[in-house]
Amino acid sequence: MRDRLHGHIACALGLALFSLTSSAGAAEIQTSGTPGSPAATTTIDGAQLPPADPPFGGLIEDDALTSKAWWAPRIVPPRGAPNILLIITDDAGFGVPSTFGGVIPTPTMDRIARDGLRYNNIHSTALCSPSRAALITGRNHHSAGFGVISEQATGFPGYNSIIAKDKATIGRTLLENGYATAWFGKDHNTPAFSASSVGPFDQWPLGMGFEYFYGFVGGDANQWQPNLYRNTTQIYPFEGDPGWNLVTGMADDAIAYLNRLNQTVPDKPFFVKYAPGATHAPHHPTREWVDKISAMHLFDAGWNKLRETIFANQKKLGVVPEGTQLEPWPTGILPNWDDVSEEDRKLFIRQAEVFAAYAAYSDHEIGRVVQAIEDMGKLDDTLIIYINGDNGTSAEGGPLGTPNEVAFFNGINKMPTAVQMQWYDAWGTEQTYNHMSAGWSWAFDTPFTWFKQNASRLGGIRQNMAISWPARITDKGGLRQQFAHFIDIVPTILEVTGIAAPDMVDGIKQAPIEGTSLAYTFDAQNAAAPSRHKTQYFEMLGQWALYDDGWLLSTKVNRAPWEAFGPANTDPLNNQVLELYDLTTDFSQSQNVADKNPDKVAQMKQAFVAEARKYQVFPMDASVGARIVAPRPNITAGRTEFTYTVPMVGLPQGDSPAILNASYTITADIEVPDGGGEGMILTSGGRFAGYGFYLLKGRPVFLWNLVDLKRVRWEGPVLAPGRHTLEFDFKYDGLGVGTLAFNDMSGLGRSGTGVLKVDGTAVDTQEMKQTLPMILQWDESFDIGSDTLTGVNDADYQPPFALTAKLNRLTLTVDRPQLSQDDIKKLQNAEAIAVDGNPIQHIQPAPH
Repeated sequence: MRDRLHGHIACALGLALFSLTSSAGAAEIQTSGTPGSPAATTTIDGAQLPPADPPFGGLIEDDALTSKAWWAPRIVPPRGAPNILLIITDDAGFGVPSTFGGVIPTPTMDRIARDGLRYNNIHSTALCSPSRAALITGRNHHSAGFGVISEQATGFPGYNSIIAKDKATIGRTLLENGYATAWFGKDHNTPAFSASSVGPFDQWPLGMGFEYFYGFVGGDANQWQPNLYRNTTQIYPFEGDPGWNLVTGMADDAIAYLNRLNQTVPDKPFFVKYAPGATHAPHHPTREWVDKISAMHLFDAGWNKLRETIFANQKKLGVVPEGTQLEPWPTGILPNWDDVSEEDRKLFIRQAEVFAAYAAYSDHEIGRVVQAIEDMGKLDDTLIIYINGDNGTSAEGGPLGTPNEVAFFNGINKMPTAVQMQWYDAWGTEQTYNHMSAGWSWAFDTPFTWFKQNASRLGGIRQNMAISWPARITDKGGLRQQFAHFIDIVPTILEVTGIAAPDMVDGIKQAPIEGTSLAYTFDAQNAAAPSRHKTQYFEMLGQWALYDDGWLLSTKVNRAPWEAFGPANTDPLNNQVLELYDLTTDFSQSQNVADKNPDKVAQMKQAFVAEARKYQVFPMDASVGARIVAPRPNITAGRTEFTYTVPMVGLPQGDSPAILNASYTITADIEVPDGGGEGMILTSGGRFAGYGFYLLKGRPVFLWNLVDLKRVRWEGPVLAPGRHTLEFDFKYDGLGVGTLAFNDMSGLGRSGTGVLKVDGTAVDTQEMKQTLPMILQWDESFDIGSDTLTGVNDADYQPPFALTAKLNRLTLTVDRPQLSQDDIKKLQNAEAIAVDGNPIQHIQPAPH
């Protein structure tokens, strides 16, 4: 009797709780089915995630026959909540897609725009990880811990690359409210120091509310042989399939996922984040797409003419206002096409064709996903948000482009054309990690200026977007010009789904959403409505801006993106030249009116400081290269010795022992079988930069691959069968990363001497005049016993190159240089030194 009474009380209490929730929450609770039945469903108010388990509403007697079973209702989204496909491409400026005047065909984006709306005033943060953090949290990038990319994280709340627990992602919110959630492609929001297969996984997509993940972790990936994961397990679908490419592979997997979901639970709405690696370097389209674009001869007339063509197209389409002006070509940093040599032109045209092929190829594969949704009969009820670029077009190839982006990140930003032409025929294949000349990047950001990284210029932060939702948006092909930012996407999704932002997640009070919903722009009567997003700050790598109701205060660009490895501006807040623009009449940010409005400049700077304090922008830091080698709390932090006794592969760079700018010793205890040994003992990196310690035809080899331009090799004699101790000992001559504390790069990339020993006897000694200063190939791993993805020297072996000898023990010790008091005194009085060792008399001009 007591249990029966308790059951009735619990049922009444549950109804009372539902009633209270409905009256207190923003949305009415919607239920279906017979309460307690397996088919019963309910929405939730969403204030607390996950929601508390409802009290048991059945009846418990001593025996099952007289008791009444009761099932908690399945949680579902509110009625009418759409499926959502959120597409974000990479490193693509305003003038890239044909939808907004570009010459590169993007018929899928054209289709979304034709069936829905075009947005010409949406903004990113100017860099990858930060924009993506803002996109999935609805908070500013510093608020979400991503003031910079994860590979540059530092130990401050706005820069640690950790999305804090009080900023749950849209994936988590929708998942708890009954959505199926999945993430495909690029994940640049997992800290580089938490990216190994042993976790922790709370900052991986699965830990951030996405039930399924198929993609790569990091800023970019070799599309032919990527560091690819399904959920948290590394996979290798390209093995044995030389024509495989991730652009198609992820579309295939997304289509399979959507079909599987549709056939299993057809009434369950989905939220898919679709983030291809295109068009971030390396530009890796298939040969078919390169041939298609080459046949169009889009770039034969050069980048000046391309810019003019795009601008004319934009005016014809109405996506830029009449009266918009183009600034003159920046001959101080990039030559006019007429001043480029014939050999340079041949190379540059090839670079652009491969980039364009990559963009067109990616858009085509996105179209296959959209078509799959239509084939399921779900397109009318699907909100598609297609954002072109997470920042402006990248200029990280430098003025000349590069066949190997890893070289750029090690300070080689102007590789001569004659050297690059060695890869002309292979451009865009698995033999290159290619990027294009910044001249093309400037043109692809038309009508704006500057690039990715430049947060004070619209060329770095102005994106474009197309949104369709056939069941809801009727103003087909309409143009929306309201100011918007990536932080506005989350509140837009919440409004259209009828789901409230949670107050508590996992018992943690949630920070407010910082964006403004764009759902009001879906209605035709609001086509010309005033922007509801009134104020927005921008800051990236010490360059900053503030938008305030049509005005834009911005710092004058003082560093081109390829100038990343010199000393930084030590006072990025104040050591700036400030410019002012009225974007209501100056769409392209070309008319600086600061001199005419000094009071406005002063007032807006104060406002920027207030926004910066509010959103964790301080301490501001203008360094670029220095932050790549900054210490972080990975699983190697504080350790100097590492021991391995069994083969292991797939340890990412951010979680593996770092040996750059240091002395180190690698010792392998092995047993060579009869007939001789072969295979990889230890490697880190790959074809485009790295090192390997291996047996080749019975001989021990240690090899450094210096960004695919030079290989330094140590080799010993053929090893007899039996047990041997192999050792590679390297003594570094430089002062190490400690010089960075003095805004000085002179401790990096210096010389050293390596000695290869067999059973205690030196068999080969060589000096390396230069070493890699910054980074190995980031999408390759630290592997023991075999080699995954690409090898460090194709002429010697092809992966996996499994070790046939028995590995008893492998030890790696690292001895990092420590600055002496004399070193410190010299650095305190020294000239600024860049990574190439040359003095820099001026870090940047003072304000004037």
